[in-house]
Amino acid sequence: MTASAAVAAGYTLAAGPVRAEVITTDTTGLDVGTAKIKVADGEMPGYFARPKGVANPPVVIVAMEIFGLHEYIRDVTRRLAKLGAFAIAPDYYFRKGVDLTKITDMTQLIPLVNSKPDSELLTDLDATVAYTKANGGDTRRLGMIGFCRGGRNVWEYAAHSTELKAAVAFYGPPVDAPNPLWPKSPTQLAPEMKAPVLGLYGGADTGIPVAQVEALKAALAAAGKTAEFKIYPGAPHGFHADYRPSYRKEAAEDAWLQMQAWLKKYKVLS
Repeated sequence: MTASAAVAAGYTLAAGPVRAEVITTDTTGLDVGTAKIKVADGEMPGYFARPKGVANPPVVIVAMEIFGLHEYIRDVTRRLAKLGAFAIAPDYYFRKGVDLTKITDMTQLIPLVNSKPDSELLTDLDATVAYTKANGGDTRRLGMIGFCRGGRNVWEYAAHSTELKAAVAFYGPPVDAPNPLWPKSPTQLAPEMKAPVLGLYGGADTGIPVAQVEALKAALAAAGKTAEFKIYPGAPHGFHADYRPSYRKEAAEDAWLQMQAWLKKYKVLS
C-alpha cells in the first residue's frame, strides 16, 4: 500500500509504513457510524459498530493506540460488532485540536498524547459507557480491549470502573514513564483492580521487557486479583496491528481468540 493510498484509506503513517495486506471487515449486518459522546466540556467523537436489529447488545470499548482514531481501530470495532457487541472507540485525544492520524513525526505526537491526564481519560471512558447505555447497549455486560497505550488505559480503567466485567490489554505498558498527569502505573494500581484482565504481550517487545510483565503479574497475584497473561515468544510490540510491519499473523490470530474466550468467560460476549 502506497503512502497516499494508506492516507486515503484512513491509516496513520506515524507508526511507519502501512502494509498492503491489511485486514478489512465489511459492514454487512452492522450499523456503523460516528458517535458524539457528551463530556463535561463538549462532545467527544467516536466510532461505533453494532449488529443490526439486535436489542441490548453487550458493550465493548476499544481503547486506541496513540495514533488517533484511524482505520485499523475502526476495523477492530467492526470485528467486535460481528461477534455481537456494541463496540465503540472513543477519540479521547480530541481536545488536542489536531488530527493525530495526520501527524507523521513522533516527536510532535508523543508530547500531545502524554499531556492527557488520567483523571480526564477515566471520565471520558465513563462518558463512553453512559453513551452506549443511552443508545441501547447492555452495560451490565461491559467489556474493554485496548492496544499499546490503549492497553495501558485498559489496566487504568479496570482499576477505576465498578461496571467493567472483563478486559483485555494488548501489550499495554505495565510501568509508565514519569508523568505528573499519570499518578499511578498499572503495576502500582494492581491492588485496586476491580475487573479480571487478560494481558497479551510479545516476548520480543523492546519497549516492554518481559520482566515488567512478570512483575505486574506478581503484584496482581499478591493482591488476590484475577488476571491471566500470555506472552508470545518472538513477537514484537504491535504484533496485532495488521497495518504495520510489526504484525505477526500467528500471534495476532491466537490473541484474538484468547480475547474472545476471556470476554465469553465473564459473560460479556455470548
